[in-house]
Amino acid sequence: MNNCADDLAAALEELAIFLGGRLSSNEAVRDHHAGDESWHDPQRPDAVCFVNSELEVSQVLAICNKYRIPVIPFGTGTGLEGGTVACNGGICVDTSNMSSIVEVNEEDMNCVVQPGVTRKQLDSYLRDSGLFFPIDPGADASLGGMAATRASGTNAVRYGTMRENVISLRVVTADGTVVSTGNRAVKSAAGYDLTHLYVGSEGTLGIIVELTLRLHGRPEAVSSARVYFDDVDGAVNTAIQTIQCGIPIARVELLDAAQMQAINQYSGTRFPEKVALFLEFHGSTESVKEQAETVGEICQEYGGSDFEWTTYEEERREMWDARHTAAYASMAVRPTAKAYATDVCVPISKLAECIRKTRQDVTDNSSLTTFCLGHIGDGNFHYVFLVDPDATSELAQVRQLTERMVQRAIDMGGTCTGEHGIGLGKQKYLEQEFGAAAVALMRTIKKAIDPQDIMNPGKLLPAK
Repeated sequence: MNNCADDLAAALEELAIFLGGRLSSNEAVRDHHAGDESWHDPQRPDAVCFVNSELEVSQVLAICNKYRIPVIPFGTGTGLEGGTVACNGGICVDTSNMSSIVEVNEEDMNCVVQPGVTRKQLDSYLRDSGLFFPIDPGADASLGGMAATRASGTNAVRYGTMRENVISLRVVTADGTVVSTGNRAVKSAAGYDLTHLYVGSEGTLGIIVELTLRLHGRPEAVSSARVYFDDVDGAVNTAIQTIQCGIPIARVELLDAAQMQAINQYSGTRFPEKVALFLEFHGSTESVKEQAETVGEICQEYGGSDFEWTTYEEERREMWDARHTAAYASMAVRPTAKAYATDVCVPISKLAECIRKTRQDVTDNSSLTTFCLGHIGDGNFHYVFLVDPDATSELAQVRQLTERMVQRAIDMGGTCTGEHGIGLGKQKYLEQEFGAAAVALMRTIKKAIDPQDIMNPGKLLPAK
């Protein structure tokens, strides 16, 4: 990539004329945009553009493409795989000002939003409509970033991930061209599926400037439950049995004893510090009662105790707020450390075996502080390691454990990432998972859409 000082200076001059004070080279601003919440070392962009419209994104990309300057899209910076690290320098395009909810079509159960709208902002806006958007990663991420990383969350077992809930997009490609990938129809058999090409593309094929999202009706009744186990196996087998019995559970989250202890310390809660399942049921008043009672019986079969379920919103909110802050609770246990989060997903029939073997590997080969948690209703779980960033031996230890964990998942028919994406950290696993021919096809797509490789270069695809 040609990124000489003269080209960069020329690009910055044109961008300054176009954006004025919304082009910043301030060191503090660049530091804020130098990375995400992952363990990857931050690297500053050369400047940050704060864009307000589709037209501005188009013009910024046209200028950067003209001078072959790297472009790094930025939403809220809450990613976990280094997707916003400016590893080749360049211009960071911050879309947080594009935060308008364009329209809500209540009869069609969809909405149109700009990429800077966050999930909590949309949830608040929809509160009186009887509708909601179900994808809820722990952070208050931007919806554009959530689509770009194919995000998931606690509701995925019932409502799916961003892949199932994005109807269409408007995207600006590397040369500034604006592309619409579809319309508001809930299905289409017309042409290539461009929408889902961009969902999960991690900013390497363009910048998302508008999203049409599927909404869901708020259930008549919601009940949540907690149950505790002496070991992880009992909790995992309970979740598997619940899914295999066809119970339409909305959420089923695993948290190990260390994670529960961290949550209590961080959130001031008083949950038992044992292996826990957090569960939620949606439906009619009678159906959620029946679901909770049936799952309670399954829990007993696998050694669960202290099963409690509630329909009170305040109690449910306390529980799910604690779950959503689990990552921050983990980091607070060792504030000088960085959290190294793993993210595999396997077929549910292999889940208990995969977690058991991973736990044994971690126990036998690591002395680090660790936490195990996950959206186990869809086979996705995480190990979080707290690592001293200056201790190369700790990082080497975690990388070895992670490589074995990923290989274990792939061997079981799973994936190296259930929701965090590839970014910088998992590129080397793509060929293991898909094969050389599939990765070559991905490179062909990238080359066709972004021939000068300016869009978030160095991410997702492994180096040749």
